[in-house]
Amino acid sequence: MTRAPELVLLSARLRDARFEALPLHVRVHRLLRELILDGTLASGDKLPASRALAGSLELSRDTIENAYSQLEVEGFLERRAGSGSYISARAESVRSEPRTRPISLRAARLSGGLTISERGRNALRTGGVHDQIELQAFAAGIPETRGFPLTSWERMHRQVLREYGTSALLHGDPRGAPELREAIASYLNQERGTHANPDYVMVLTSSQQALGLCAHVLADHGDNIFIEDPAYHGARRAFESSGLRTIPIAVDAEGMQVGHLSNHSSDARIVYLTPSHQYPTGATLSLDRRLAAIAWAERVNGWILEDDYDSEFHYSSRPVASMQGLDSNNRTIYIGTFSKSLFPSIRIGYMVLPAELVEPMVVARTLLDGHTNRIVQLTLARFIDAGHFGAHVKTMRRVYRGRLEALQEGLKKNLAGMVHMYVPNGGLQMPCLLDEDVDESSTIALAARAGIDLPGLSRLYHTPPPRGGWLMGFAAFTPDEIKTASQRLAKALVS
Repeated sequence: MTRAPELVLLSARLRDARFEALPLHVRVHRLLRELILDGTLASGDKLPASRALAGSLELSRDTIENAYSQLEVEGFLERRAGSGSYISARAESVRSEPRTRPISLRAARLSGGLTISERGRNALRTGGVHDQIELQAFAAGIPETRGFPLTSWERMHRQVLREYGTSALLHGDPRGAPELREAIASYLNQERGTHANPDYVMVLTSSQQALGLCAHVLADHGDNIFIEDPAYHGARRAFESSGLRTIPIAVDAEGMQVGHLSNHSSDARIVYLTPSHQYPTGATLSLDRRLAAIAWAERVNGWILEDDYDSEFHYSSRPVASMQGLDSNNRTIYIGTFSKSLFPSIRIGYMVLPAELVEPMVVARTLLDGHTNRIVQLTLARFIDAGHFGAHVKTMRRVYRGRLEALQEGLKKNLAGMVHMYVPNGGLQMPCLLDEDVDESSTIALAARAGIDLPGLSRLYHTPPPRGGWLMGFAAFTPDEIKTASQRLAKALVS
């Protein structure tokens, strides 16, 4: 028989804030189940009659009966005619199972009993890709969102709902909404010099998803892929989590040294490039090297993954045209995203594919998430067609140029003897190298204590560079915010 302390405990927990929104019978059911699972109520214990418990808790008998009935359905309770309600023996077996699991990546790595796939272990080893949720200076790769034209976006959104009605709530084409594919193709052909056919454009949730799809469709587990060194960490992790072996090729002032593709002993047939604005150095791949990479891909029957992540933002000249537009052999897959040009939570990226890759990519995509949010796609298509996207990019280009200048000024004034800047001609972040006697990890830790995010450069290299550094984001911060953060950073590092 349950004892008075259990009833007191149940009565107290009924007022728990966790259950405020639940009906009373659900509260009683949840709380009794918790008492069973934590061992407070043991197998064979008899519960009070529903009338008696209702009176003790000042609830209706129906409330208690409903809770008891649900526990019986779930196997936690046995109702014995003429005898009463008892905690079942099966509850003991449930309680004997371990109810806690490692929830952190560190704990999961330390657990020798994990039974996951090799691909799962590869993903775990990479550590994943963690986007910035709470904005702190100088987080890299984040655009300004406070100046986004929300009124125009909201108007486009309402227009879509009025025009499409409930049909916009249905499943979408896994390739993407035709309206958005048309808008993307038109924009890329005009602004980025691509040869994009709307039928060969595929809309995804992110460029990260695009990289994962390419790894799965174009390569087998254990295959090699050439990547830049240094390289975008999200790309390296996407490939390695898919079981690919990344082969680093050094980057210099003209981008990846693509001559090594042909000379390398590896049998890799895929190369990952950020040719317009190399991540993180900011170098632009020269025309000779672009043509050499295209010739290599044709010769080995391979593929070029062209990640054009933030090419809209060049400050000293017009953006360099895409490689895809130069590739008459159709060996280049062009990858882009609106997370940098508009706002991170839009969750829309895209690929421009060679014709023969459309079907396998679409089929592979249907096995993942099926399609991208259709209402957002249709809103974005209208936003582009109405000229708002182009106007926003033009405005942000001017804003970001001013913020880049503010970052240069702040570092010159406060950290001139410690940091050597490599001012990019575009993008959302600036690479900086530290003096040889300055330790990268120590500066990052000191900055973190001051509430400043300093992404380190060393983690982006296959082989750690002789000098550490930072990749400092500036796009999401006003000149005043950059000035204040620079002063705070200097105080944290020098004191």
